[in-house]
Amino acid sequence: MSARSETADTVRERLEQRLALSAAPEAAHVFTRLLADSARREADAADARRAAGHSLGPLDGVIVSIKDLFDIEGLPTYAGATPAVERKPAARDAVVVERLREAGAVLIGLTNMTEFAFSGIGLNPHWGTPSSAKAEGRIPGGSSSGGAVSVARGLADVALGTDTGGSTRIPAAFNGIVGYKPTSHRVPKDGVFPLSYALDSVGPLAGSVALCAMTDAVLAGEPLRAFGRVSLAGLRVGVPRGLLFEATDAAVAAAFETALATLSRAGAAVAPFAIDDLLLPMRASLAEGPIVACEAAEIHAESLASGADVHFDPRVRARIRAGAAVPAGAYIHSLRVRASLRAQMAARLADADSGVDVLALPTVAIPPPRFEEVAEDADFSRINLLVLRNTAVANYFDMPAISLPLPGTSLPIGVMLIAPGGDDHRLFSIAAALEERLAT
Repeated sequence: MSARSETADTVRERLEQRLALSAAPEAAHVFTRLLADSARREADAADARRAAGHSLGPLDGVIVSIKDLFDIEGLPTYAGATPAVERKPAARDAVVVERLREAGAVLIGLTNMTEFAFSGIGLNPHWGTPSSAKAEGRIPGGSSSGGAVSVARGLADVALGTDTGGSTRIPAAFNGIVGYKPTSHRVPKDGVFPLSYALDSVGPLAGSVALCAMTDAVLAGEPLRAFGRVSLAGLRVGVPRGLLFEATDAAVAAAFETALATLSRAGAAVAPFAIDDLLLPMRASLAEGPIVACEAAEIHAESLASGADVHFDPRVRARIRAGAAVPAGAYIHSLRVRASLRAQMAARLADADSGVDVLALPTVAIPPPRFEEVAEDADFSRINLLVLRNTAVANYFDMPAISLPLPGTSLPIGVMLIAPGGDDHRLFSIAAALEERLAT
């Protein structure tokens, strides 16, 4: 959905429509806080610029929701935690929020999320949990749950999210929209409540690849490049069959094979691409030194020591406390293994004879489960690991990745493309070409 695609004539009118929609029952639990007053001022300023024939760029007047772990000056940053615990207001906006404001975006509100972004499921016991916008009664995916639903329900054009193991791409897949994870260093994380220093990324969710690409350029502080689709003919697409295809739902598998057939008909060279020999040592090192849990334990060390973690979601608290029990040596070893495996993956993708331009995978191995399927702790843990399995690969190896919705399925399903680290701009062009093919 673009900023000019609706019947309303002005940005202010579009904003008022979105604010009214946010009060509807189906929008429950999407936002933690609306920024109605400041959003109205931003919308009026965008309309004044338009009337004067002046534009700040392609995001001028675009309505954006903000995941509630980005600092907004003057407001406490909850990061999905209980509002019952007092927090100091942020002294300034996060860098990416500043960049969105400078680009003329209208910030409509702060969106719900998994507490501290520590789950791919999307549940939040403090703020409630919205259903998938495309599958009522099913989970929205996490951790950027409210952001994905805000876009899919038409409450925002773009959602600003984070992605540590799939937190933009999982909810994008479960809500039938596009979700992007950049090469991590491209987008600054100043003023973003962290989950993992090593694995966090900041990325957009939107209704199209083009809108994600435009937003990504603003977030990265880069000039907007001419956005063109590349030819899929001759594109080398690697399919890492093996460990990442185990326990894949039949409907997901069928939809994914249809997407591969679309690529093949367009002239892409689609072939198996072995990475299981890299995934096995990755899994072994993370079992001994789980990077995310270890870093989360350090981030929340004061709460753990004081007993303030009693206010945490019990499932989140258990994972953080498990990280606190990991010996420092195991954590350091895990980081060293990651550095080695990242180099090996980069070399394999770049090999002149056997390398590929992108990897293709189902974004998530299953469609969004029903809420009752994740009610018990054991089921929650099992499904959470399965939901994160495919997406987390891109974070571990620090590669840009994008999830596109697959049409024609009864439940929302995504296909994911992963590119070598640093190939963000080319990945957008490839994804746009596939998006166009899937729509025909």
